[in-house]
Amino acid sequence: MAELARRLDGVRIAYDYVPGERPILLVHGFASTAAVTWSTPGWVRAITDAGRGVITPDLRGHGRSDAPRRAADYAPRQLAADLVAVLDALELDQVDVIAYSMGSRVAAALTQLAPERVRRVVLGGAGPLELFETWDPDAVRRFVTHGDLPADPTIAAVLGAAIQAGADRDALMACVQGVAGATLDVPPGIPVLYVAGGADTIPAGVAEIARARGSEYLELAGRGHINALTSREFKQAALAFLA
Repeated sequence: MAELARRLDGVRIAYDYVPGERPILLVHGFASTAAVTWSTPGWVRAITDAGRGVITPDLRGHGRSDAPRRAADYAPRQLAADLVAVLDALELDQVDVIAYSMGSRVAAALTQLAPERVRRVVLGGAGPLELFETWDPDAVRRFVTHGDLPADPTIAAVLGAAIQAGADRDALMACVQGVAGATLDVPPGIPVLYVAGGADTIPAGVAEIARARGSEYLELAGRGHINALTSREFKQAALAFLA
């Protein structure tokens, strides 16, 4: 059964925790859950097999966590503060972080909000261009509310599966609005490994971010946005970077 961390405003964040040495916090992406992103593709097992602890929260608006419905509730700083609440509930002063897709922007926000809580961070599946900022808000609203197919196929591709799976439509829309334009900025003192699938257009330009920062970068040959998560090379590189 999931544990619950509670924010001062009453929002409850569900998470699972497997104890072990130097726990790693895993941050999933938009319209997903911790189980779908991290358990099914084998990340939790790979991390625990390496002797590390693992923390897998469901972001607000996702999975078992509460789903407020205002865009302001999904500002990156709010999502990051949820992660701080989870670390506080576990009485963990500092963790390593692995994040994917929108989760990489949430993890970046965590490094800005509470840099002392993050030792090293792996940011996967995200680049300099924030996807939601490219979406027409009216097209998103029409699709979520009425099912009208948008001109931009990524809107239906990303939101459609979540809606079919029973996600809270209003919470999804609020999350899109709140996260739009979120950056990947990480304070210079925190080492970063950037990872992207070679066939994934969403993180386009991330290699240049890594080069400008002097950070490590891994490209997963032939991998797209979804199947990058099943890559053994990704898991091995992340664990080696966080060793």
